[in-house]
Amino acid sequence: MTSTPRPAFHDPVSPPPAGSPWTVLRLLRWSTQYLAEKGIDDGRLDVENLLAHALDTTRLELYLEFERPVTPDELQRFKPLLLERAGRKPLQYILGRAHFRELVLEVDPRVLIPRPETEELVEAVLARVREWGREGLSAVDVGTGSGAIALSLAREGPFGRVVGIDRSAAALEVARANRERLDESMREVVEFREGDLLDALESGEEFDVVVSNPPYVAAGEYEELAPEVREWEPMEALMASGDGLHVLRRLIREAPEFLRAEGLLALEVGAGQAHEVADAIRSQPGLGAPVTLRDLSGRDRIVMAHRTEGRDTPAGSTRRTNSRMRSEGTDE
Repeated sequence: MTSTPRPAFHDPVSPPPAGSPWTVLRLLRWSTQYLAEKGIDDGRLDVENLLAHALDTTRLELYLEFERPVTPDELQRFKPLLLERAGRKPLQYILGRAHFRELVLEVDPRVLIPRPETEELVEAVLARVREWGREGLSAVDVGTGSGAIALSLAREGPFGRVVGIDRSAAALEVARANRERLDESMREVVEFREGDLLDALESGEEFDVVVSNPPYVAAGEYEELAPEVREWEPMEALMASGDGLHVLRRLIREAPEFLRAEGLLALEVGAGQAHEVADAIRSQPGLGAPVTLRDLSGRDRIVMAHRTEGRDTPAGSTRRTNSRMRSEGTDE
C-alpha cells in the first residue's frame, strides 16, 4: 500500500474545512501564498519567523511539528503579525529585533535595520586593526543608529573606547537601550553623543578609527527603494542631498582632524559611488591612497584610507583585509 505524497510547499493550498484546525504546515503554506499575492516574493522565511514568534518557539521546532494543530489563541496572535508584513512593514520592525554579527539588537522605525553589508564594514575594520597588534584602541562611529557598528567593535575588537554619534535623539534612545542590554563592560567602553557628524567631537579629540555607514541614497533614487525601506525606515538615515555623496564628502574632509597618525577611515558607500569617494580621498590632504573592498555580492561597498603625516601610501597598494569578502579591488 502506497502513501499519499505530501504536497509541495508552494502548491496552492486553501484554509481547512469549517470546524477543523489549522496545522502548522498548512498555515505556513497558506501564509506564504498570501504574502506572494501581496507582492512579497520568497516570503516563506518571514512567515516562519512570524509564526515561531507567535507560538513562542523556534523555526526549527516548527519543522518538527508540521502536523500540530494551531490553537485559536495562537492563531489570534499570528494574524496581526501576518497582516503587518502584508502591509510591507519590515520583519525586523514587527519582531522588534535584528541580528547583527554577534548581537541581537532592538530596532524600530527610529533606526535603520542593520544590513549584512554593514557587517562586512565592521569585519573590514576589525581585520585591519588586528594587524596593528595593539589593545585599547579608540573609534568613532558616525551615524550610529541602533549602535550596531559601535557595539560590535567594542564587543569583538581591541577597543577601549568607542563613541557613537547620531543627529537623531530618537535613534540614540534605541542605541542606548541596546547598550544597556549588553554586559556592563559595554557601558564603560561605548559612549553615545548627539550631534551632526563629527561636530559632536571636541577639538583635540583623536581616534584610531573613524567608521561610518552614512546616508548615501541620492534624492532621485529614493522613490525607487522597496516599500519596506521607503515607507518605514527613517529617510534622514538613508538619503543624502544631490548625488548622494554630500555626507561622504564631508566625512572625508573632516576625518583627518580627528584621526591619529596612521589611523583608519572606513566608509560604506552606495552602488556606483566607490570611484568618486576614492577620488575625494585622493584629493584630501592628510589621507593616504584609498582601498576599495567588494561585498559578498561583488559590489564595491567599502572604501578605506589611512591618516598620513605627509607619508602617503603608495598608490594602488592592496592587501587582503577581509576573509569574508569574495574579492577585493584597489582604487581605480
